[in-house]
Amino acid sequence: MKKSILSVLLAGLWPLLVRAQQEAVPTPQWRPVYHFTPARNWTNDPNGLIYVDGIYHLYYQHNPYENKWGHMSWGHAVSKDLLHWQHLPVAIPEMVTEDTTTWIFSGSAVLDRQNTSGFGKNGKAPLVAIYTADQPRQKKESQFIAYSNDGGLTYTNYPGNPVLDLNEKDFRDPGVIWLEDQQKWLMTVALPVAHKVQFYRSADLKKWELLSEFGNQGDTRKIWECPSLTPIFVDGDTSRKKWLLMISSGNPDAATGMQYFTGDFDGKTFTNDNPPEHKMFVDYGRTFYAAIPYNNLPGNRQTMLGWLMPFETPTWPWRGQMSIARDLHLKSTPEGVRLFQQPSEVLYASLEKLPAARKMRKENIAVRGELPLGGAKHFRSNAWWIEAVLTPGTAEAAGFKIARQMSGSKVVAETVVGYSVQRGELYIAQVKDGKVTGEPERVPVKPANGKIRLQVLLDKSSLEVFVNGGEKVITTLIFPGKDTTGLAAFAENGEARLDMLKAWDLGR
Repeated sequence: MKKSILSVLLAGLWPLLVRAQQEAVPTPQWRPVYHFTPARNWTNDPNGLIYVDGIYHLYYQHNPYENKWGHMSWGHAVSKDLLHWQHLPVAIPEMVTEDTTTWIFSGSAVLDRQNTSGFGKNGKAPLVAIYTADQPRQKKESQFIAYSNDGGLTYTNYPGNPVLDLNEKDFRDPGVIWLEDQQKWLMTVALPVAHKVQFYRSADLKKWELLSEFGNQGDTRKIWECPSLTPIFVDGDTSRKKWLLMISSGNPDAATGMQYFTGDFDGKTFTNDNPPEHKMFVDYGRTFYAAIPYNNLPGNRQTMLGWLMPFETPTWPWRGQMSIARDLHLKSTPEGVRLFQQPSEVLYASLEKLPAARKMRKENIAVRGELPLGGAKHFRSNAWWIEAVLTPGTAEAAGFKIARQMSGSKVVAETVVGYSVQRGELYIAQVKDGKVTGEPERVPVKPANGKIRLQVLLDKSSLEVFVNGGEKVITTLIFPGKDTTGLAAFAENGEARLDMLKAWDLGR
């Protein structure tokens, strides 16, 4: 009887679904070249980032059925270089029964080398995923685990789930790491509305003991979620370890965002380096969110991926993308220990392999007004990577005008990535018909020895800008027209100098 009713419903809905698919307009001009996107349908948070046997695994929040949020499952892709990704089948699908719908929300994955969980077979270490089971009908979130003995392709849910349950509506996003000195697992998990994270310890990934809480510090103007706690050596000095606590929360001056804390962790309690009211942000753009680091990287490397939120502009047949992989560093500054981010060294190795025709290098270029860059064949694809050292000189502002379209001498559209000398800030501004539209995205920046170092990564619809070696980062999305592909350097009301300009054309 139920099957018959379902058949009738599907028969009625099918023409509507087909019509919706046909009416959707493909947007290949906005499909990134070197940022990960799913082949089809919706994606949000990166999950379960782990490196095993030379392979980078990316699990991600995914709707396998529609190009919008819903039916949350763990999608799966793998890469050897963090640049080229192979799509794989859904690794952990949503679970639906007559009584319960369980969506597979965000979490982490670990390689259980010592088989503490007992899930391993034939002496091989299992992969264990720790994720939030969101059950909307019960209005409840709890922590589940699942294990894989086939290299992370498929997972089996632990029959004893949940492994951690507070009977809370909002309790999510477990980040799990191995504490070598304690021979225990550590979980960092969020109580979003309470603006807290909790730390738990386990010997087997099944039974968890509450250690402590940290919260109501930094930015508490939005919910807290997607936490991670990561040990990093300050300035690369192995005798100076600090802990980086990142939380997706938000900079209210932008649409969304992430904050971070640095401090000490004694195996039980996190102690903030800064006063409780002090705020520090991971990214100052409108779109970077839910970033977490990779587990199991060699050589004390710490590398993260974040989600670039798609906001209102639809893309088809996918929606949502990941940031590039970013290496994380803690450095000493006059203000204290601060987070610096750089495009992953693994990515640079791939860039250097490109043929000479797809590279550009210039030095000591005087810029007054505008200086067109690129040519008829290259740097016209809106998929490139620029590194520059800029001396503002006598100019009031200087930088790059990208994704631009001209009609004679008139600007039809462009995005300006510039440094304002008067305001002492890096800014990104959208321009249409010669006028700035909306509020520019800004971040205060001081020149280093009179120079500004810029890394400008444009990839069809995403824009990531690193300044002064990743001291500050602005990430945003832009959606230029198909012919809006121009590129120029600029200097306003004076002369600037490009001491060094290096670029790679990644378009295809």
